[in-house]
Amino acid sequence: MTRGMVTRKDVAQRAGVSETIVSYVLNNNRYVDKNKRERVLQAVKELNYHPNSIARALKGKKTNHIVFIADNISTEHFSQLIAVMDHYAYDKGYLISLISNRNDDDFVEQIISRQCDGIIVSSLSIPEAYIHRFVDVGIAVVVLQNRDYKDLSGTAVIQTGLYGGARDGVSYLAEQGRKHIVYVDRFSGRGHFSDRSDYRLHGYFDEMEARGLPTHVITGCIDPAQTAHAVAEYCCNHQVDAILGRSDKVACIAMQAVMDIGLRVPQDIAVVGFDNSSLSQYMRPTMTSIEIQRDSIGKAAVAMLDQMLNGGEVPAPQEFHTRLIRRESA
Repeated sequence: MTRGMVTRKDVAQRAGVSETIVSYVLNNNRYVDKNKRERVLQAVKELNYHPNSIARALKGKKTNHIVFIADNISTEHFSQLIAVMDHYAYDKGYLISLISNRNDDDFVEQIISRQCDGIIVSSLSIPEAYIHRFVDVGIAVVVLQNRDYKDLSGTAVIQTGLYGGARDGVSYLAEQGRKHIVYVDRFSGRGHFSDRSDYRLHGYFDEMEARGLPTHVITGCIDPAQTAHAVAEYCCNHQVDAILGRSDKVACIAMQAVMDIGLRVPQDIAVVGFDNSSLSQYMRPTMTSIEIQRDSIGKAAVAMLDQMLNGGEVPAPQEFHTRLIRRESA
């Protein structure tokens, strides 16, 4: 059975339910027994049924709904970014939802079945194949590029400046005479840690290697306590004169760990964070941080989607640069 021939009736027959139940599941607008819901979603997957692309083709229907997929939706960075995008999206007649990436096939099918018009992706962990799946069913996609991808054809791309920002952070520390700069990665209870495809870590390695400096990354920690312990242990047993944190929160944890073992910031160890969150401004000492152009990026992402949704071609990539905000920690 080809994709174009699959109907809601076919899904109902495969799942052993009524077409009404299929409609409830796909539209998510009524309660459906868990077992029936799972059977419907499995049938959708097996039959390769894509209701949103078919609905568009037959009805020209738009939902004016944008989905923003991120790894950790609880961070201040993403809350500020979604606020910017919501402002510009609402002015253009769209509503936007922030959703945490689940990294499984069911998650992708759930997003497709909700019939959103556009998706903005800012996720280190989402497989590239999932992004192509969204494009293949006719959803407009904008990718905030925070890691290396092999192929983003069919999507609009925004370079957020993370690679250059990390290099700038290392340069700033190195020019102070710091030679033993440690990178502290994010903590994750789901095993989502950085590799060199992550632009922040990539920028750290490239700048350190270009300057002939030794590299070390503290990673693999599942929570803040483990991160603090790993930083303290490493600093007690190795020469460290600076820390670059993947985020302000991670840098804050590292800075507190350093001070807890009797080292001074910035005299003994300088600390630089990432994102320029409110945390960096109100902790003591205040934290030097790398600021991302959230307002410009959010505005550009919405404008790119709007262009594609109104019949335009996929826009050319846009690139933004970070800014180093100097404070007391470095």
